[in-house]
Amino acid sequence: MISAEVITRAQFYDLDPMQVVWHGNYARYLEQARCALLDRIGYNYPEMASSGYVFPIVDLHVKYVRPIRFGQSIRITATLVEYENRIRIDYRIHDEPSGELLTKARTVQLAVKEDGAELCFECPAVFTDKVRALL
Repeated sequence: MISAEVITRAQFYDLDPMQVVWHGNYARYLEQARCALLDRIGYNYPEMASSGYVFPIVDLHVKYVRPIRFGQSIRITATLVEYENRIRIDYRIHDEPSGELLTKARTVQLAVKEDGAELCFECPAVFTDKVRALL
């Protein structure tokens, strides 16, 4: 499958009162890797909109394995797992220096006509053709 990764560092404003990254900030980390993956495919949010579709996230699952702490360098990998009927992306967050697994996650997105009137049970060809060209 197709993957992309980004490296970032946990910032002070990401932390909760226990001095670890607040659970809600993980979605932002996943979004960074998802955008890198969609860029690699050539179908990020501007291309989605210009093709007449939006892809809302309808499911998000996060498994917190180890906490992320202030200043920690992390590598977030996004891998496209499904693309014909829905977009399913699996994520892994690792400590950059050691490679230790910190987080597992997945998102599911469905294609919706931009006007919101029609949920699509297949991803549009404009997306699937781009994916197949990379496989």
